[in-house]
Amino acid sequence: MTMKKYQVGIIGRTGKGNYGHGLDTVWKDNPQVDVVSVADENAAGRAAALKRTGAQRAYADYRRMLEKEDLNIVAVCPRWLDQHRNMVLACAEHGCHVYMEKPFCQTLVEADEIVRAFEMRHLKLAIAHVNRYTPQLGIVRKLVEDGVIGDVLEVRARGKEDARRGGGEDLWVLGTHMLDLSRALAGDVASCFATVRAGGQPLSREHVQDGNEGIGPLAGDAIDAVYRFRSGVTGYFASHRGQSGNPSRFGLKVFGSRGIVEFQSGYRKTAYLLRDGSWSPGRSGAKWQTISSAGVGKPEPPAAAGHSGGNAAAVSDLLHAIEQDRQPISSMYDARAATEMIVGVFESQRLNRPVSFPLENRANPLTLL
Repeated sequence: MTMKKYQVGIIGRTGKGNYGHGLDTVWKDNPQVDVVSVADENAAGRAAALKRTGAQRAYADYRRMLEKEDLNIVAVCPRWLDQHRNMVLACAEHGCHVYMEKPFCQTLVEADEIVRAFEMRHLKLAIAHVNRYTPQLGIVRKLVEDGVIGDVLEVRARGKEDARRGGGEDLWVLGTHMLDLSRALAGDVASCFATVRAGGQPLSREHVQDGNEGIGPLAGDAIDAVYRFRSGVTGYFASHRGQSGNPSRFGLKVFGSRGIVEFQSGYRKTAYLLRDGSWSPGRSGAKWQTISSAGVGKPEPPAAAGHSGGNAAAVSDLLHAIEQDRQPISSMYDARAATEMIVGVFESQRLNRPVSFPLENRANPLTLL
């Protein structure tokens, strides 16, 4: 049977988010894809991308590429998110499905615009939250369903908490992975109560500055957030600048009445299971077990890990989602929900109270201080 071939365009932005974590090169080895064109405003970056991706043509302006080429899918690759909204809406206007780098966009106003545009045109959008695609996620869901860790009581996540990004930037750039993963395990969020501090003080207008990587208005070097999921589970996210662990605490733990599951962030990264209701192996003598893609206590099968493996899984799923007319595993709705969890932190701090989801305020709360 002849496979349908998809015509793919790639948008990069050298020096301003580049091509993300391999979102440009993942298409080369997929037999259902022809890489037609690449767009980059930077001449040197454009030439390098043309060679690296094997694209047939290159453009200085992605709008021109969308007008000239008959594309089915566009990879919106830059890590910086200040142009995500414009790039993605332009793709929708030209009838293109999208695979894009995280974070999603700057505000919930933009997120709502994107969702409406893709719904109206019956297009699919997948976002590179690669934890969604890791085989360990399905294994852990089965462990939870089978009661191996008992009733789920809480999920806890932390960012990288390094000296540069800890706090607000960590929440946006890396926390989006953990917040999305917490939703994958605990379901939709009902409310958020959070505190955000800058230099030990509650946020004020004076603390707000333009964030790195095109985030927009940003503040805070210490974040502590509590989420209540509609499933009844309580979730936590925290990031304090300069408080990183070695090895890193960046990841998520699921605490159950009979044990714990620990995730590291990344595709096919080893997860861990502790069958211990006390959550204290030093007292109980329980041992941590590894969870590979093959299961509990089994060695990891040979396969691509890291960003390349995650992107390949995401692209394959996107093609199937298009053909089956379903949402991708990591969809625009999931991307908007993770963004809402981020924005909810600052909205709760602004109002000094818990906030209910969906958030009534769709603007950046830091602009309203």
